[in-house]
Amino acid sequence: MKFREAFGIEKGDMVALIGAGGKTSLMVGIGYELAELGWRVLATSTVPMPLEQVGLVPVALPLESPHDQISAALTESRFVFLHGEVSRGRALGINPGIATLIPDMLDSDILLIEADTADGLPLKAPRAGEPVIPAGVSLVIPVASLAVVGQPLDAAHVYNPEAMVRACAFPEGMPIKPSWVAQVIRDEHLGMHGVPHGVRTVAFFNQSPMTPFNRRRARAAAKIALRHSTLQAVALGEVRGHEPVREVQRTVGAVVLAAGASRRMGEPKLLLPWLNNRTIIEHIVEQLIKLKVDPVTVVTGHYAAEIRQNLARWEVNFAQSRTFKTAELDGSLRAGLQALPANVSATLVVMGDQPDIPPKVVQQLLMAYAEQQRDLVVPQFDGKPGYPVLVARRYWPELLALKGEGGFERWLTAHLEDAVRVTVETDSIFRSVDTPQDYREARARVGLK
Repeated sequence: MKFREAFGIEKGDMVALIGAGGKTSLMVGIGYELAELGWRVLATSTVPMPLEQVGLVPVALPLESPHDQISAALTESRFVFLHGEVSRGRALGINPGIATLIPDMLDSDILLIEADTADGLPLKAPRAGEPVIPAGVSLVIPVASLAVVGQPLDAAHVYNPEAMVRACAFPEGMPIKPSWVAQVIRDEHLGMHGVPHGVRTVAFFNQSPMTPFNRRRARAAAKIALRHSTLQAVALGEVRGHEPVREVQRTVGAVVLAAGASRRMGEPKLLLPWLNNRTIIEHIVEQLIKLKVDPVTVVTGHYAAEIRQNLARWEVNFAQSRTFKTAELDGSLRAGLQALPANVSATLVVMGDQPDIPPKVVQQLLMAYAEQQRDLVVPQFDGKPGYPVLVARRYWPELLALKGEGGFERWLTAHLEDAVRVTVETDSIFRSVDTPQDYREARARVGLK
């Protein structure tokens, strides 16, 4: 995956890079990628930079250079770095107030700003006055390198470790864990310090190991970073790799539709026994929680009190469908979407009566979303789509506006061409437990009598 797609970069953005562990390399990598697309890319820094790093950009010019000279350099090379006074082998940072004015003064498509320093270390906590983020930035990218994992938490390996010890109670000198990197990057007094409120923020974990075990650890760290955070996403990759971003982790919730009347079953089907002394609805919720889907919102209607009581020990949220008597699926989906918090980027739409869908199916959908960054992910078996489906927030206004019975099914059919269709190994994505016969057959498939 390319940087532009991973970070959602658009023309007109002012991008600030902060943190440690590859900021300059990332800025240069983004710049070259956009220049190859024909963009006119300006870069600068609000902190001092060694001249050898400035030299990584095709053209470096003093900020006071004539505007027509800068414009001509942009036309010729597409990527220009503007710097302050040069002193003792370093280009001094420009005033952040001036950085804010650059997009209006020069004919560029984007401004990239290195707004932090870390003395070449892979992880940092800011000191007083750091970072130096100009007003008007539209995207902030906090950076950390997972190469720090296993290194001692000390000043030789980490910038300002004392702040991490104070804020997070990490034991000084002990080997750094992936979860510690996540905690630092998401903390509003550490990795997120100085980020303007409401600005789009996507972290980058550089040097993310791609062996299966370590990739899982990096992915888990990304999910920790997203938890209770204003971060919107965490990209995993390696700036200098052939494929610089391998995946982008975002907060994915679930809406479990559990408002039905169970008319054909003759009793509340979601409360029928299933595996491990769980009910059907308990089993479905438990699988989602084990897969780190968070938050999980269960939409109730009929039998609401019984379902809520049955799920009392599970960490889930509830929403009540106002139209469960007349429009079960569409009304339930609307209630579930409205109940999801603002930091959720996408949701799984999960049917509460499909207990024999393997967790692997959900994992496949989550990975497709992380690796391909498409807004609709649908499982298919033998070429036919089923459930659950993953729908990104971009589509939610359309779903909230659906009217009439079967609205979501019609919407989904109309959008299948735009979806990532993930081939799965089971037809359970079609099967629901609607009748006593369905229930007996479903129990037999999972080895229950």
